[in-house]
Amino acid sequence: MPEPVRVVVVGGAVLDAKVRTAGEPVLGTSNPGTATSGVGGVGRNVAENLARLGSPTVLVAAVGDDVAGRTVRARTAAAGVDVDHLVTTGLPTGTYTAVLDHRGDLLLAVADMRATDELGTGDLAVVPALLAGAGLLVLDGNLDVTVLRALLREADEAGVPVVLEPVSVAKATAAAPALDDGRPVHTVTPNADELAALTGLPVPDSVADVRAAAEVLHARGVERVWVRRGARGSLLSVRTPDGPPRAVLVAAPTTDVVDVTGAGDAMTAGYVHSLLAGADVVEAARFGQVLAALTCASPDTVRPDLTAALVADRLTPTEPTTEELPG
Repeated sequence: MPEPVRVVVVGGAVLDAKVRTAGEPVLGTSNPGTATSGVGGVGRNVAENLARLGSPTVLVAAVGDDVAGRTVRARTAAAGVDVDHLVTTGLPTGTYTAVLDHRGDLLLAVADMRATDELGTGDLAVVPALLAGAGLLVLDGNLDVTVLRALLREADEAGVPVVLEPVSVAKATAAAPALDDGRPVHTVTPNADELAALTGLPVPDSVADVRAAAEVLHARGVERVWVRRGARGSLLSVRTPDGPPRAVLVAAPTTDVVDVTGAGDAMTAGYVHSLLAGADVVEAARFGQVLAALTCASPDTVRPDLTAALVADRLTPTEPTTEELPG
């Protein structure tokens, strides 16, 4: 059996803090609840999920020369991620603080990503060498647009497909100009709000609107647009050589939501892992959708018991279902 193909992930790595209200949240006052902490960051979370699934993964991210940075490094390495190319900066390690309601849904999050914001192309000089022999490059939208442009160029020249995770509306807005160069992008993975930020169109409220916005990104070099729609599942739009893009709805499996934090990162990781294992894009989207549901059912941002077998056991022929939409 051939060796698994390496994935290179470039993006954010932070310390996470999550607070959750015990009951219906009341704004403007103190709410009873619980608090937990751990390691996070979109790029880092994707990398840990990939490593736990069995995909060899290298993480390139910024951490400070502080206790938080050492914690991020140690816990990420313990999960199986290659952290030899983390960049130590003079800024504090980033933090992500999420406020969840009693159902586990996100109310508000505040991210201090200054260490990642200040990453320049010079800090990432190792990436072209890492791309040699890599099967895929994952970028998260926390990176400066100049860095994103440079990495898209490096990946194009190396012939390595790129998956871009927009992260948030603010980050997607800042990252959007990186797509203006027309460099090929294998997949972009926005939710509806991020899709609007990337395209400059209104937030889509129907499948037809999502498909129209996806076509804008196809015209800018994005081959596949995978739009996350929460409990409604996702829509995968695939550019075709001739004719309209292929559109497939992927239903979300039923699950008891404990905490939604990290579900989107898991979804991206599952998709990437499945692609590199030989699945087509629809199969890969189904795999990612199941992994997102498993993550929502866990209190952890990345499930510590995650394996490819855990996902495969839940990935039945009928759940989640897919629906091919007419052109």
